Amino acid sequence: MQATGMLSHTLARFALDLRWETIPEPVRRRAKLLMLDAIGIAYASAAFPFAHSARAALAEFGAGASPVIGHGRSLPPRDAMLLNGVLIHGLDYDDTHSAGIVHATASTLPCVLALADQRRADGRSLLAAYVAGMEVTTRLGAVAKGGFHQVGFHPTGLIGTFGCTLAAAQLLGLDVARAVMAQGIALSMASGSLEFLQDGAWTKRLHPGWAAVGGVTAAMLAKHDYLGPRAAYEGRFGLFPSHLGAEADKADLSLATAGLGELWEIENVAVKPIPACHFVHGSTDAAIALRRAYAPDPQAIRRVLALVPAGVVTTVCEPLATKRAPQNSYDAQFSIPYAVASGLLRGRFTLDELDDAALADPAVRALAARVEYAPDPDTTFPRHYTGEVILEMADGRVLRHREAINRGCADRPLSEADIAEKYLANATRVLPRDHALRVQEAVLDMDRAGAESAALADILAAVPRRAAA
Repeated sequence: MQATGMLSHTLARFALDLRWETIPEPVRRRAKLLMLDAIGIAYASAAFPFAHSARAALAEFGAGASPVIGHGRSLPPRDAMLLNGVLIHGLDYDDTHSAGIVHATASTLPCVLALADQRRADGRSLLAAYVAGMEVTTRLGAVAKGGFHQVGFHPTGLIGTFGCTLAAAQLLGLDVARAVMAQGIALSMASGSLEFLQDGAWTKRLHPGWAAVGGVTAAMLAKHDYLGPRAAYEGRFGLFPSHLGAEADKADLSLATAGLGELWEIENVAVKPIPACHFVHGSTDAAIALRRAYAPDPQAIRRVLALVPAGVVTTVCEPLATKRAPQNSYDAQFSIPYAVASGLLRGRFTLDELDDAALADPAVRALAARVEYAPDPDTTFPRHYTGEVILEMADGRVLRHREAINRGCADRPLSEADIAEKYLANATRVLPRDHALRVQEAVLDMDRAGAESAALADILAAVPRRAAA
């Protein structure tokens, strides 16, 4: 692991100095689009059992006045952060920073939404804090070079805590010394296990919201002079030495500060076109392309082989027996066999592919049971989440399609119109269209002169009157 000095000090200075005026307009625009995407997903999540369960559990701790997207001003700030994180991340449809392999908006937005509202900050301050948190989270994620996944940690929970700490530090007006301490305090709060991959458990959905809770708690403790260690990242038991194990030697701390304040990692955040783990996108699109080009008869497919980056195998390919027969929708979202079979048979992977009837479809299950995988020797992972599907047909033909650059990534981004369309498709699952459009306008106009974060929070929290027709 390459050392770069006191990283917590450098990141604190960056986050605390960042202001709306110093953020380039294209970066501000991108930030608002990422927020809009996340908010649409939060609305769509509301109808799913995990959302009802989380809301009921948190309501038992007592009511509050912080905004919960689509559920009123109903919880205290930290509980609102946790639930908003669950709603944004619950469908695994939220954005991903490719190099960091981290879902940064799902933690940063809940943190700054609740805290800016509580502090009566304006919309520009909310946006600046969001950008600060995003830059810190994505850059720290990139340091590990995919290593966290290899040792069983979910970087969204781990790394998101530190981004939220510095976003909160900015909104709370901390000085550099306290912001450094806050990162050290966050080191004892960052968490996130990948054990959910074994049985499709719901715990991953908690990680980003818990990162927001940990981050704002760490910042508030530091504000009141609670002492934390200074070497949060590179110390003897700092984040990377303690959490990466054998992968620690591959980490490069210089990636956290390379071009900091000049090159904006938020522009490298990928918006998902498919509601599943980003690691399955390339192979899913490859399968869809094969169906469109050849419409292969499933009975005539002798063998299905998916080529995937070696770094994603433990997440979406193993254990193979479980991946071939997902037990629930979350299992399916992390399954190369299910995603490829759905693409080949249905020519799509949408939220509809996650309902019980779709998961139980005998044809999909039969084809998924024949999907094999192998490491992709030509992958550019993690810059691109590549995927290739090869079909060996009974008549001797070999059909193949490769997605060398996954849709939505920085090198093949979704357009603003695509993101707006995705937002509306998600939001109108529960909102009337006119309400969804008002939300869109409020989000994209959050940083106009005089705009208050409380007004944005009010419209996001408003309870839908009825589902859209």
